[in-house]
Amino acid sequence: MTIKESKWVRAHTNIAFIKYWGKENEELIIPQNNSLSLTLDAFYTETKVTFDDQLDADVLYIDGEIEDEKALKKAQVILDLVREEAKIDWSAKIESKNFVPTAAGLASSASGLAALAGAASLAAGLELSDTELSRLARRGSGSASRSIYGGFAEWQKGTTDKDSIAVAVDDANWDIGMIFVIVDDKRKDVSSTEGMRLVVETSPYYDGWVNSAKEDLADIKVAIQEQDIIKTGEIAERSALKMHALNLSAKPPFNYWSPESIIAMRNVSELREKGYPAYLTMDAGPNVKIICRASDLDAIHAILSETYRSDQLVKALPGPGIQILED
Repeated sequence: MTIKESKWVRAHTNIAFIKYWGKENEELIIPQNNSLSLTLDAFYTETKVTFDDQLDADVLYIDGEIEDEKALKKAQVILDLVREEAKIDWSAKIESKNFVPTAAGLASSASGLAALAGAASLAAGLELSDTELSRLARRGSGSASRSIYGGFAEWQKGTTDKDSIAVAVDDANWDIGMIFVIVDDKRKDVSSTEGMRLVVETSPYYDGWVNSAKEDLADIKVAIQEQDIIKTGEIAERSALKMHALNLSAKPPFNYWSPESIIAMRNVSELREKGYPAYLTMDAGPNVKIICRASDLDAIHAILSETYRSDQLVKALPGPGIQILED
């Protein structure tokens, strides 16, 4: 029996401020537009990979439970690329611990597949740069490419498998934070992949989305460089609302919101009325993330606690890039 085993690898979730919504190439996961995100400290995935010449087939455990074929298939895209590069043909056991509410719009796939890219390449003996890890993670999930980096990262769409990669933009070592308002932690009805495909194929506004995303990206990079929470928040909120407007314009229309989402969105407006620079962003799920000053996190948390249970509110600060954990 021969095995190749990694240490535990941790990757944090990221939340996009400039959204990616639609693929140019579905197989290679090349997007229609560049995107920009902030990696956060509150949610993460830890993963360990063991290649074993005695294993009959790949197997994936998340939080101690064996996963179905659909979840395994995404992971195998990364495993197969690693096996090809390392010139091994052994099956793998993936053990993963998820500290993210799965499939509820909190980007568990990003942290999960970024951690897998790190652990699988480590187990196989590959010494990959952050750029190479980003490219590998992207093949499992587009947003995973950005979770290789801490702080702000930009996924540059590129045109090929080689140049569609994420890069570090800013370490986010300034007065910025986020509060997650978790209104629903159930799985969504329409997956991100299905939603994107429908929008690209049927929304009459899609070309406008791609063009405006370029402008938003350029503007937010200036705002981040200036450490301007108001401009950063305004642009991020605008990007999120445009993404969800696309969903409403698809044929047939769909959305990820729940009634509670609308209430949480109104809560953000009320925070602004109270004088807090607070801005919402939402992904493919009903939960609302509030972008704000890190120095305002406690005060905003206290206000929201009048409406929400403590387990519905999570404070987050900028988080680190991918990490190899020592035993």
